[in-house]
Amino acid sequence: MLTSARQLGWISATALVVANMIGTGVFTTSGFLLKDLGSPWAVLAVWAGGGFLAAIGALCYGALARRIPESGGEYLFLSKTLHPAAGYVAGWISLFVGFSAPLAAVAYGFGQYAKPWFGGIDAKLNGSILLVLFAFIHAADVRRGAWLQNWIVALKLVLLLGFVGLAVDRIDALPAVNLGSATVPAFAVSLVWVSFSYAGWNAAVYLGGEVRDAERTLPLAMLLGTAIVTALYLALNAVFVFSTAPEKLAGQLEVGRIAAEALGGVRLANVVTAVVLLALATSASSLIMAGPRVYACMGADGYLPRFLASATGPPRAAIGLQVLLALLLLWSSTYEMLLTFIGFTLSLSTAATVLGLVRLRVREGVAVRVVGWPWLPGLFIAAVLAIAGFAIVRQPIASGLGLLTLGAGWLAWRFSARRIRHP
Repeated sequence: MLTSARQLGWISATALVVANMIGTGVFTTSGFLLKDLGSPWAVLAVWAGGGFLAAIGALCYGALARRIPESGGEYLFLSKTLHPAAGYVAGWISLFVGFSAPLAAVAYGFGQYAKPWFGGIDAKLNGSILLVLFAFIHAADVRRGAWLQNWIVALKLVLLLGFVGLAVDRIDALPAVNLGSATVPAFAVSLVWVSFSYAGWNAAVYLGGEVRDAERTLPLAMLLGTAIVTALYLALNAVFVFSTAPEKLAGQLEVGRIAAEALGGVRLANVVTAVVLLALATSASSLIMAGPRVYACMGADGYLPRFLASATGPPRAAIGLQVLLALLLLWSSTYEMLLTFIGFTLSLSTAATVLGLVRLRVREGVAVRVVGWPWLPGLFIAAVLAIAGFAIVRQPIASGLGLLTLGAGWLAWRFSARRIRHP
C-alpha cells in the first residue's frame, strides 16, 4: 500500500475540504434551480437539503476514516469493505468523474468569468492555462502547495463573507415563505445539481496517509468543512435569489454577477467577479491536490500503471494524467452536461461507500463507531438512491452516461484482474 510522510494538519485538511466544495456550482446553479422550482425559498430549501445530506455523508465517511486512516478515498474504502471490484470502479469514477470532470467544469467556469478581463481570450484556453499552472505548483512540493492553498482559502472566505455582509444591508424586506409549485421530482433532480456544488466534503480522505493523527483529523476536517460551506452557501444564495426579481435570475448562469450588479452596480459586480475567479482557482488547486492520490494508490496496487505510484513526495505522474484528462474533457464537453453527469455518478459512488460502512459495522460490531447507527447511514443511502431514480426519469441522457461509466469501469476491472492473475 502507498505510504508517505504525514505532513498535513487539521487546518490544511479542513481548507482542502472547503476549497474542494466551493467551486463553480454555487456561482452558476441557482438561476437554473429558480427556473425549475419557481420560488426563491424552494431554491434555498434545496441548498439546505444538499448540506444536510453532505453532513450525514461526512459523519459516515468519518467513521470509515477512523477505521482506515490511509490515502485513497472511495477506492480504498470500497476495496476493503465490499470487494476489490467495487473499489476499482470507485477509482475509475474518481479518475473520470470525481476529479477530472469537475476540474474541467471549474476550468471552464474560470475561463468564462475571466474572458472579459483577458482581451476576450477563449474561455477554454484561459481554463487550460489555470490547470497547467496548478499542476506545476502541486507537483513541486506537498507542503508548499498546501501552504498556498490555506492562505487562498482564508482570503476567499473573508471576501465572500464581506460580500454577504455588504449585500444584507441593501436587500429589501424578504418575501413571505412560499415554496411555490415545486414538485418532489423537480426537488429531487435539483438536489442532483446541488450535489455537484457539495461534492468535495469527502476530499480529506484522499490524503489520509499524509494527515497527522488521521483517525481524529479526517472526521473533524470533513464535518467542520461541510458545516462552514453549508452556512456560506445558504448565505450566498439568499443574497443571490433575493437581490432582484426572480425573472431576472431564472435560467441565468452568472447569478453572482447579476446579483452584485443589482445591489451595487458595475463596480461591485467586478469585485464579485474577482472573488468568483479566486474561488474557482482554489477549487482547481484542491482537485489537483487530492485526485492524483487515488490514481497513485491504484498504481501501487497494480490496477493502473505502476509509474503513477510515488513512494515519496507528490505523485507527479498521476498529477499529469489527471490534468491531461481534464483538458480533454474541457475541450470536448458542454458545461451543462458535465454538471448533470457529475452529480448523478458521484452520488452512486458515495452511496456505495456508505453501504460498505454498513457491511463493515455488521462484520466488526461496535468496534466500528458510527454516529447515528443505523439510521443515518440508512437515510443517506435511501435518499441518494431515490434522488438518482428521479434523475434517471427526468434526465435520462446524462444519467445514462453515468451508468455507462460504471459499466465501463467494471469491464476495466475484469481486464485488470485477469492481467494481474495471469501476467
